[in-house]
Amino acid sequence: MDIITVEALKEQLDRGEPVNLVDVREPEEHEEFNIGGTLIPLGRFRALDIDELEPLQDEEIVLYCRSGNRSGQAAAMLETMGYTRVKNLEGGMLRWQELYGDQA
Repeated sequence: MDIITVEALKEQLDRGEPVNLVDVREPEEHEEFNIGGTLIPLGRFRALDIDELEPLQDEEIVLYCRSGNRSGQAAAMLETMGYTRVKNLEGGMLRWQELYGDQA
């Protein structure tokens, strides 16, 4: 699995580059603060209930969570399912907020 830093992702977003963001946290965490990702909690990955990602199988997908742990698990699961361009956001939303506050 590839890693992407918060700084690199922020630059990509600031340039207006299309990014497939997936938030694997729980709904209440997502509501509290998010950077625009589609909410798919980690439990859905474990249940293989992630059909909406199928069209993105050959596209870059950046997964994020609070710290990078859950998103790392989700990235590993996607890779075993044949997804080849999966990235885990290093440090997750904790690092994002440390650097940028609540700026999405």
